[in-house]
Amino acid sequence: MNIEELRLKLKGSPMLKKTLDWLIMNQRDARPRWYVRLLAPLYQHRGRDSKIYRSVRMDTPPYRRFSLGQKSVIESYSCINNAVGDVIIGDHTRIGLHNTIIGPVTIGSHVNLAQGITVTALNHNFEAPERRIDEQGVSTQQVTISDDIWIGANAVVLPGVTIGNHCVIAAGAVVTKDVPPHSLVAGVPAKIIKQI
Repeated sequence: MNIEELRLKLKGSPMLKKTLDWLIMNQRDARPRWYVRLLAPLYQHRGRDSKIYRSVRMDTPPYRRFSLGQKSVIESYSCINNAVGDVIIGDHTRIGLHNTIIGPVTIGSHVNLAQGITVTALNHNFEAPERRIDEQGVSTQQVTISDDIWIGANAVVLPGVTIGNHCVIAAGAVVTKDVPPHSLVAGVPAKIIKQI
C-alpha cells in the first residue's frame, strides 16, 4: 500500500485518523511526540553533505514529506514544520538563523535565506464571526521559492506566493504577491523596485 492509498483510507475513517494523529502529534505542543522525533532520521530525506543544526526544531511528522538537498544547511534556532504540507528544500541552499518555514513550501537550489525570515503557506480561517478563530481550522496555499534567490533578514513570504528565479527580496519585505524572475522587491507590501 503506497502513501496515497493510506491517506485515502484514513480520510474514509475519521476515528482511525483522529487516533493516529493523537499517537503521532502532541496536540498541546503542536509537534510530533518525542518517540516520533526519535525516528525522524528514518523518514526524513537528507541529501549528501547536508546539515541541520542540533537546535533546529523539526516539527516533521512522517505523514508529510521533508527533503533537504545536497550540501544544504538549516542553521540554528530555525523551525521547520510540515504538519500541514510538504517541505522540500533543494541543493546548495542555506536556511539562516532563526527562520520559520511552514509547509507546503518548495525552496529551490542555490537559495540563501538570511536571519529571522518567515515563509508560511498556512493561514488560520476567521470568516465566521459567530465562532472563535481557533475553532475555524486552517487553510494552506503552496509557496514556491525558485532557484538562485536571496531573501534578506526578517522578510516574510505569505501563503500562495511564487518567487521566480534569480530574485532578491529586501530585508523586512512582506511578500504578498508573486514575484517575476529577475526582480528586486522591497517594502510592505513588497513591490518591484527594479529588474536585475
